Amino acid sequence: MKNIIYIIALILFSGCGNFLDEYSQDLVVPKTVSDLNEVLLGNGYLPSAEVEYLRSGSIGWQLHLLDDDINTVIAYNATKGRTEMNQIYYGYTTWQLEVGRNYEGTGLSGDNGNWDALYQRINSMNIILHELGNVSQSTEQEKADAIRVQGECYFLRAQFYLMLVNLYAKPYATDNTTELGVPLKLTYYVEHDKDKETQFDRTPVAEVYAQIVKDLNESVKCFTVSPQTKSFYRASKDAALLLLSRVYLYMQDWKNAENTAKELLAGNKTLLDYGNIWGNTESYAISESSPELLFSQGPLNLQCDFNGSGGDFCISNDLYKLYDENDYRRDIYFVRSTQSDSLGLNRKYEMGKHRSYVSDIFTLRTAEGYLNAAEACAMQGDAQGASDWLNQLRAKRIKDYVNVTYDASEIIEQVRAERRKELCLEGHRWFDLRRYAVCKKAPFKKVIERVFALYDWENRSVFQYAEVYQLNVDDPAYVFAIPKSVLDFDKGMPDNIREDREYVRLMYRNNE
Repeated sequence: MKNIIYIIALILFSGCGNFLDEYSQDLVVPKTVSDLNEVLLGNGYLPSAEVEYLRSGSIGWQLHLLDDDINTVIAYNATKGRTEMNQIYYGYTTWQLEVGRNYEGTGLSGDNGNWDALYQRINSMNIILHELGNVSQSTEQEKADAIRVQGECYFLRAQFYLMLVNLYAKPYATDNTTELGVPLKLTYYVEHDKDKETQFDRTPVAEVYAQIVKDLNESVKCFTVSPQTKSFYRASKDAALLLLSRVYLYMQDWKNAENTAKELLAGNKTLLDYGNIWGNTESYAISESSPELLFSQGPLNLQCDFNGSGGDFCISNDLYKLYDENDYRRDIYFVRSTQSDSLGLNRKYEMGKHRSYVSDIFTLRTAEGYLNAAEACAMQGDAQGASDWLNQLRAKRIKDYVNVTYDASEIIEQVRAERRKELCLEGHRWFDLRRYAVCKKAPFKKVIERVFALYDWENRSVFQYAEVYQLNVDDPAYVFAIPKSVLDFDKGMPDNIREDREYVRLMYRNNE
């Protein structure tokens, strides 16, 4: 019975047309590695797309609304955002108890999109990994292809679980191995017992991370035997190594983080010299042609947003002030809006509605490898080693850069600042803030304020005032609630408790 269930699940999740052969009038099954490869493409990797609004983006688009790198725009009037800002984004960007609740409190949208999409893809990976043992591998090429597909499945499952456990559970803490994580499903069939109220238990955070590490190590092994021959839109050994080094950072396993980042950079240290694109308005920091790009899946969710106009989001001054005037990134990444004087995105990505193959959430590039190595060294007391990695990156980012060697008292702060400057608007900052708060060697916590601008939509969209919200230190809103639809199905599953949140003060144009 379980076999029938998982085959049906495979068909339901598949978007791959007619590659499956008939098994009976009711069931079809994959028979070759090539068939499973197509299932992987259709049901594993996130597709590219044109994205007109951030809210219609792919998994994890909400990460851009949560951290201290952004704010909303105060302008004389709004040119966009009535539906998006008040109806869709309000609950997320002001860290409300119900993230789907609109500003007026009259509507509540579902909060299960990320959860459902991630588990659907994880389930597809589980099915493919099982089915690889049942399809023909009679030739050497089929055997090699099967190992490569296996490596891709392990990589994707790890990346999706890393997203899940960082959205719906507290950060990994070395002194708390029992903190509830997310359900860890590794079986190829659908479990359901009609007599049980709870179908899945929340696996401890530490166990989820252990599985992620195991999957990524298996992925590296697979790609070592059968290297990836496709472009950056398919997982590879380099991508797996970089993601693994990040996971070790999240776990505060500094030595393994250093070793893994160094293993990656020993074979691929390529960095884009931003001096070569600074004055070229047709060039972008992150694009399909970037030599730094190791992996990307899904669309560019930000392509039509964060332009700094009224009714939209902007870049926070807190972030902008970190950049030296000789830092190419400042002017490549950001530009002043002529409508509001707020900061919008410039050329970090290609902006404007288009089909992009580079994601602002699921992109991996070599620059992160330098930062991971630097952080791992800094946390182990190797200030010289950390400084060396920072210098190598900065030499490609800052005009006339002169190497600096930091001492142990300042290197950690420098590494964190550099990470924020380099990786902003790539889905890192929210997760970094979470893990910094539980870092045993150098904990860092801060209060974040969100200015939520309100406009008179019935009267020329004129600015009225702004409500200021605060995310406090150790705030429960650093963890998303388990989706209501999941709790309705799994009635015994523990939820993550969040709190009601009111604004702390009002802001008008004369005191902005």
